[in-house]
Amino acid sequence: MLHTGRAAPPTVAFLMPEDTFSRVFGTADIARLLAEPRLRLLAAEPLDLSAPGHRRMLAEAQIVITGWDSPELRGDALAALPSVRAVAHSAGTVRPIVTDELLALGVDVASSASANAVPVAEFTLAMIILAAKRAFWSADRLRAERRKPDAETAWPTVGANGVRVGVVGASHIGRLVLRHLERFDLEVVVADPTLTARQRRDLGVPCIALDDLFASSDIVTLHAPSLPSTQGMIDRDRIALMRPGATLINTARGDLVDSIALAERLRRGDLVALLDVTDPEPLPEGHALWSTPNTFLTPHIAGSQGTELARLAEHVIDEVIHYAANGRFIEPITVPQMAVMA
Repeated sequence: MLHTGRAAPPTVAFLMPEDTFSRVFGTADIARLLAEPRLRLLAAEPLDLSAPGHRRMLAEAQIVITGWDSPELRGDALAALPSVRAVAHSAGTVRPIVTDELLALGVDVASSASANAVPVAEFTLAMIILAAKRAFWSADRLRAERRKPDAETAWPTVGANGVRVGVVGASHIGRLVLRHLERFDLEVVVADPTLTARQRRDLGVPCIALDDLFASSDIVTLHAPSLPSTQGMIDRDRIALMRPGATLINTARGDLVDSIALAERLRRGDLVALLDVTDPEPLPEGHALWSTPNTFLTPHIAGSQGTELARLAEHVIDEVIHYAANGRFIEPITVPQMAVMA
């Protein structure tokens, strides 16, 4: 525990670019940290490892708040943080900054992944309902033909009553999606080989093999992490399993999907893809997915942006204050969790 009895309160510093800091944190967030007697904020601004004055303050920091585009914590960057005991990341995945070198020092880690999961799950829910209603196809046909299209004739299924939704990955986001879907008259299944028997029971929906999920679902939504074992797992064979009229939604990571195989299937005209992420990202000029039918691309907008960023700041400050008072995070990330997290 960092702060007990008369011990000096732990020191806290922001380590991230100015544009990240200004996007996520407001004056009320900084005021909250400055007013907290159980910690000492070293600077009400982000610190830069390349600035000597900032580097001296960072050498004192026991709790470091990171964010998008913070430096990877290894080598010289880690050496500049000799006092660090905890890293609180004000974004989702910690993979861009947390290294084995950092973890080997026993540094505690937390992130705002659960806060960032909220808008992604909301976006996914919207895509599921719109996909079931054939909203994107209908909008395209209306624009092209200037008359109401007949989706019921064009597609095997139309509507959000009783269709099967397959959720790939019971991550923070996947679990929130499952919770949202409870309100609808849908058949929901999940595939996640990392779940224990108890976790599968607790989800409250059938857990099935990934191939079975792809072969039987009307809508498949991806929420798995990008790991060596998952990259390209939505391959040609699994895409071929998808029934005519099915929809693939990806708000997770683009490299989960073989984009060339997906484009080849989309050219047949019997599949829909709603892709918020792609591989590569952004897609280069001339990539097949720019021109395949029934392909709807959004520019990685499902995660927190605009007003939603306030959740990230609130969450990470809650974590920092809790750590300063108790010597542990509310939602710590363990080394075993790192192995299967996005």
